[in-house]
Amino acid sequence: MARYIFITGGVVSSLGKGLASAALGALLQARGFKVRLRKLDPYLNVDPGTMSPYQHGEVYVTDDGAETDLDLGHYERFTGRPTSKQDNITTGRIYQEIIAKERRGDYLGATVQVIPHVTDAIKEFVLTGNEGYDFVLVEVGGTVGDIEALPFFEAIRQIGNDQPRGHCIYIHLTLLPFIPSAGELKTKPTQHSVKELRSIGIQPDILLCRTDRPIPKDERRKLGLFCNVRESAVIEARDVGTIYEVPIAYHNEGLDQEVLAAFGIDTAPQPNLTGWNEIIDRIKNPEGEVTIAVVGKYTGLKDAYKSLIESLAHGGIANRVKVNLDWIEAEIFEHEDPTPFLEHVHGILVPGGFGPRGVEGKIKAATFARERNVPYFGICLGMQMAVVEAARNLAGIEGANSTEFGPATEPVVGLMTEWLRGNELEQRKEGGDLGGTMRLGAYQARLLEGSKVADIYGSTEISERHRHRYEVNTAYVSRLEEKGMRFCGLSPDGILPEIVEIEGHPWFVGVQFHPELKSRPFEPHPLFASFIEAAVVQSRLV
Repeated sequence: MARYIFITGGVVSSLGKGLASAALGALLQARGFKVRLRKLDPYLNVDPGTMSPYQHGEVYVTDDGAETDLDLGHYERFTGRPTSKQDNITTGRIYQEIIAKERRGDYLGATVQVIPHVTDAIKEFVLTGNEGYDFVLVEVGGTVGDIEALPFFEAIRQIGNDQPRGHCIYIHLTLLPFIPSAGELKTKPTQHSVKELRSIGIQPDILLCRTDRPIPKDERRKLGLFCNVRESAVIEARDVGTIYEVPIAYHNEGLDQEVLAAFGIDTAPQPNLTGWNEIIDRIKNPEGEVTIAVVGKYTGLKDAYKSLIESLAHGGIANRVKVNLDWIEAEIFEHEDPTPFLEHVHGILVPGGFGPRGVEGKIKAATFARERNVPYFGICLGMQMAVVEAARNLAGIEGANSTEFGPATEPVVGLMTEWLRGNELEQRKEGGDLGGTMRLGAYQARLLEGSKVADIYGSTEISERHRHRYEVNTAYVSRLEEKGMRFCGLSPDGILPEIVEIEGHPWFVGVQFHPELKSRPFEPHPLFASFIEAAVVQSRLV
């Protein structure tokens, strides 16, 4: 029978509950346990798919096509276990399902209320499908005290009562701020946060305290006394140099041992952390370094590119080099020559995005990479803009553009209204809902034998995750291939272009999908490993 670990947050947001959950999951997994991680998000959006990256950060897409919170990316990277739409739920989705039931008459005669109907729906989500798992880690988004999170806190409180004794614990992640003028860490915010949590019926078993310096023994003792937890259960979560140090740091502080003790488990094997130590060694002792320019639209908020950042780091791990990122807002190139910004870099990556802002700058970045033989990696919109650039500057199609940005005389990229998922035809209307209507999730692709990407993958059959509405128009393929842009990856039916590369270029690849969503520190995605390898070669030429 599965045991449940609920991770809540207090004092301030963005403390890293998702990372803490993922790291704890990795530690339990390293001890031989089977773990599952899930996320409860209190916002009213059905999913984050329609939210601005500046509001929410990256939208993480699962194999089954769910648009989810970026913390699911942490879960997958740290445990290697794929997540699904059943691992993330929002208030919006809960209410959508409850209101649909009410309209159908499922609650006929009853007054539909937060308790028990909303809390029961949350409990059903948390408890369903956990057969075969030893531990289910459930992260509650937001901060204790948030009004919108109250139904979730009530639901996890009820689960604690419903489960057999010893099958449910609560971990509370808080902040211990350091006040320079006082010269000390302050425990009062954590005390108040725990008081708020206890007022709604939840007593934390473990305190995970974020701090930038060691916690004195007296302060640990004070936290234990005032928060009603054992002193040994006050765990220091100090800042580390890389997120991949977190599992080791937590283990050294005794988090996983304290979790097992809270469940009364005293016979678990010690965790095998050899792989994590190897990752840290490669990060801390690189044999070189490269600089990658990321020409994007949301560079003001790095969380918008969370999986991308980690995938580039994984490429560095694979090649044992440090990857420095040079963030460049694409709009700059619409007014300035890109040469001063790009002439020193060893690779150029143009990521995905939506809308017309900055696209001409992305096109100029592709031009620079193509003409200067600098390794280029275009992802989703970055691939589409590389195709538009080639259409304009290689094939002489002056009006080449995407209909995403308005009417185009030469629609090299156009709106996709139907496609195949296996044998099933999926259709979308141009004026339909935006939420959940893109080509989402894992799709198969076939690679051209002998192409660069087929060599990189070591296969001609791949599966990658997608999130887009627009596709390269196949009517232009032959004209582009005549000029050296090879369409080396297609959907199994041969209709949708998936990958392009430029013949004779050291490394110029554009992909319609998002490979960053499947990269792991122990299994770097082959495209990122190869891209960084090409950047290493370029670094010797610059």
